[in-house]
Amino acid sequence: VHSEERVPCISESSASAGKTGKTPTRTVTEASGFNPEEDAQKIYNAMKGAGTNEATIIEILAHRTIAQRQKIKEAFKQSVGKELLDCLKSELTGNFEMVVVGLMMPAPVYDAYELKNAIKGAGTEEACLIDILASRSKAEIKEIIATYKKEHGKSLEDDVCGDTSGMFQRVLVSLLTAGRDESTKVDEAQADIYEAGEAHWGTDEVKFLTVLCVRNRNHLLRVFQEYQKISGRDIEDSIKREMSGCLEDAFLAIVKCMKNKPAFFAERLYKSMKGLGTTDSVLIRIMVARAEIDMLDIKAEFLKMYGKTLHSFIKGDASGDYRKILLELCGGEK
Repeated sequence: VHSEERVPCISESSASAGKTGKTPTRTVTEASGFNPEEDAQKIYNAMKGAGTNEATIIEILAHRTIAQRQKIKEAFKQSVGKELLDCLKSELTGNFEMVVVGLMMPAPVYDAYELKNAIKGAGTEEACLIDILASRSKAEIKEIIATYKKEHGKSLEDDVCGDTSGMFQRVLVSLLTAGRDESTKVDEAQADIYEAGEAHWGTDEVKFLTVLCVRNRNHLLRVFQEYQKISGRDIEDSIKREMSGCLEDAFLAIVKCMKNKPAFFAERLYKSMKGLGTTDSVLIRIMVARAEIDMLDIKAEFLKMYGKTLHSFIKGDASGDYRKILLELCGGEK
């Protein structure tokens, strides 16, 4: 679990407390009295014969940590002689299946799997590339790259390059180098992004890339402040004015993750559900990936930003077992 690596956000006094165990920020925590053999048997019983008892699957898998689910996988293989993941895939369907499959994977495996799915096929799901690469820490990105190679036998960078182009590709490649400075030092002399802004020669996109993909979080927060002071507008507004398409989305995601990562995910969740239709891939990816990291922070930001609970949004948007398992991961109304 990567909760230790998470960068606390400006508005999160709870994040640092989370490390000391005072205020947990995750909704999925270790089940006490955990017995993987017993869980494996219950899941097996839920799937054997005609029909599947989805309630049992939800009850167990949504209330075990990733580490505990790996132990259930091992116990299942020992007692049944089959891969649990294969059995779940053959028994379940649709969005519910996608959530359960995601829950069974360790974090870097899930991220690598999502990236692979985003790249393969006709179009590329750029939103997935942006969501993952802009929000993961240096250590997480290194682990994703190694896992991708191991699971898919290819270089993630090569696959990304084969599927994207131009400046957008360069931003993703830069993020994939996992070269961000993670110190807390602010270099006053370098708080210089405005020089690349509208006042001079239109947009120097390479300058944006260098600053946004390389500098540490504290330095960037200072840059954003300085930019606001000198130009009279928020850095996000400038990006929106000067850029478009995937490049705009990528730069905005990096800025938002630096300012407040739970708020970034809250906004992504809101946009995945508001209006007509639901972007289930985004909803599933965030609910699965963040449940054990910062879901409580995301819920708090969601309520603050939209005046409604994330729980109520999911309840009104999803249905059936899919809705039930998402609500368990969401962890209650409040």
